[in-house]
Amino acid sequence: MASIVVCGGSVVGLSAAMMLARDGHEVTVLESDPDGAPATPSEAWESWRRHGVAQFQQPHTVFPRFRAVADEELPGLTDRLLDAGCIWVDRLTSMPPSLTDRAPRPGDERLLGVTGRRPVVESAVAAAAEDAPGVTVRRGVRVAELLPGTPTLDGVPHAAGVRTTTGEDVRADLVVDATGRRSPSTGWLAALDARPPTTRAQDSGFVYYTRYFTGPQRPAAFGPPISPLGSISVLTLDGDNDTWSVTVFAQSGDAPLKALRAPEVFDRVIGACPLHAHWLDGQPTGGVLAMAGGLDCSRRFVVDGRPVVTGFATVGDAWACTNPSAGRGLSVGLVHAALLRHLVATHLDRPADLAVAWDEATERTVGPFVEEQLVEDRSRLAGMAAAREGRPPPPPPPGLAAFLGAAGQDADLFRAMLEYRTCMAPLAELLDRPAVRERMAATERRPSAPLPGPDRGRLLDLLAG
Repeated sequence: MASIVVCGGSVVGLSAAMMLARDGHEVTVLESDPDGAPATPSEAWESWRRHGVAQFQQPHTVFPRFRAVADEELPGLTDRLLDAGCIWVDRLTSMPPSLTDRAPRPGDERLLGVTGRRPVVESAVAAAAEDAPGVTVRRGVRVAELLPGTPTLDGVPHAAGVRTTTGEDVRADLVVDATGRRSPSTGWLAALDARPPTTRAQDSGFVYYTRYFTGPQRPAAFGPPISPLGSISVLTLDGDNDTWSVTVFAQSGDAPLKALRAPEVFDRVIGACPLHAHWLDGQPTGGVLAMAGGLDCSRRFVVDGRPVVTGFATVGDAWACTNPSAGRGLSVGLVHAALLRHLVATHLDRPADLAVAWDEATERTVGPFVEEQLVEDRSRLAGMAAAREGRPPPPPPPGLAAFLGAAGQDADLFRAMLEYRTCMAPLAELLDRPAVRERMAATERRPSAPLPGPDRGRLLDLLAG
């Protein structure tokens, strides 16, 4: 079989490596951060430093789609997550009061997921990779450039491995970039005299403030995980080992919200949100974590029908990343990794065909999740800006608004909405289903009531004390 180098040893990179190794390939993972995962979940959270992952201790969630892909492609990984203290999450328990039909449906188990804090999830994946036959994980190794190989397509450079910053050459039949949202691949390709990929990149426009809590009683979900409240949104997530998190995120540049860095101000604001105040009923595990400067970015490595390089593929956030509050990164990344596995199985001996097929399959399979998130983010940012300026909110995207409104009135459409939210299916695919169209047509359209929380004036008072 083939030799493959995976650049980046986070959740998606390690998962891709294990999937490829299951097909008999010899896979070497090169991770620039030197420290491996600690032995226990508590150490993973408290002492593991992953400088290459800026959002390592920021909120993460793992959707049912992640669990479904893991069960199919990496049997046993879900059990490792559970052994590390990750928990089952049933999002059907958060049905809104407007839904009186609570009867179970065949197939509801598809909507069950296992989730936990990012360091704990990654530590379980890292342990699985260390035990995986055919996978070698080398930490503290930074990739400097791609090695040039014999071109397989006229005028298109071919990557034949990588050179590390210490000058070591690691030859490979395929180089996989899983270095995340900070991927240096553009520089690698420029050094190989490749044409630049088509890149879209801009600041996501959001800033985040998060507190973690622990306690014997997990908070009940009285509202959706992401709750828009005028100029802010509140994100609540379950974690592993009796932990959970509460996040306030808002438009970048909203200066008064910097006061949320003070724990007493953060608690005061959340305490004024009726659906979320009880999430403070635990022991804080630290102060307020702030993060800004998130990047919306996507790259395409086939331009005008021709690959810019062969022997090279990007996966997960190294290909595209969006607003992290939506929680799609790990789940979409695992879908992407599984897609790579299946294309490598059929195209690896034809590098030019693999490059084109990878681009097409990526855009078709996971591209819609990125595009839909960008549309929703732009709409939410516009709503936040309107609330800050005292203007009426702009109308939301019509198709999405109609779908979400109907999902609050019909239990089957609510399940379809969960498929959308948890990356089980893109919105366009859901709206094309005859059963969804029929139920939407039969559902009475009622305007969604705004979630209870402080308006802008009250928010500013709370921030000021």
